[in-house]
Amino acid sequence: MKTQLYFVADPMCSWCWGFRSSWKSLLKELPTSVINTDLMGGLAPDSDEPMDTPTRAYIQSAWGSVAERTGAQFNHQFWEVCEPRRSTSPACRGVISAGLQSPSARTRYYDAVQEAYYLEARNPSEKSTLVTLAEEIGLDKNRFQRDLESRTVQDTFEMELAQVRAFGVRGFPTIIWQHLDKNGQKRRGLLSAGYVDKDTLRNDWVKLINHDPIDS
Repeated sequence: MKTQLYFVADPMCSWCWGFRSSWKSLLKELPTSVINTDLMGGLAPDSDEPMDTPTRAYIQSAWGSVAERTGAQFNHQFWEVCEPRRSTSPACRGVISAGLQSPSARTRYYDAVQEAYYLEARNPSEKSTLVTLAEEIGLDKNRFQRDLESRTVQDTFEMELAQVRAFGVRGFPTIIWQHLDKNGQKRRGLLSAGYVDKDTLRNDWVKLINHDPIDS
């Protein structure tokens, strides 16, 4: 069994946005033997209700904290031009739907949702935004729209959520490692939880493979 990393995240999680450069930096250094799997965390369930004032204030404050600590950029016009909803599950299903067209599309779509939300003041809680993003990255728009509301995608989403719960993940982003040791026993552990800078993440990875050699 090759080493596997599970990246647990949500495209509308601001700390995941702040973590993006750290994660992409590590991915560039991983050996090809390491299998990377992302899991959608479902930060907030489906809702058609406009975001209430306390929640808006909380999330806007979080954006400020993320920007200060990570240097990530945010377009605060979002709060003026969009009607926010506390609902990230549609975006998670969008990522899964994109992945049905190609594995690489899943990653590209995740990135597109983040950029639309945080840089372009577009609302990924809206189905129309999700469909437009699929078309913009070159996916089959009609197929994406069908998949987005399909039982297949919902079942996949629920399975990913179940896996996240089984790992005991409580927040995003989180990276879990898993591999077989020299005795053939499955081992699993936490590589990172929450935001860490790229140097810390890389050092933690190096410590892991040096302490407990893996197929790298």
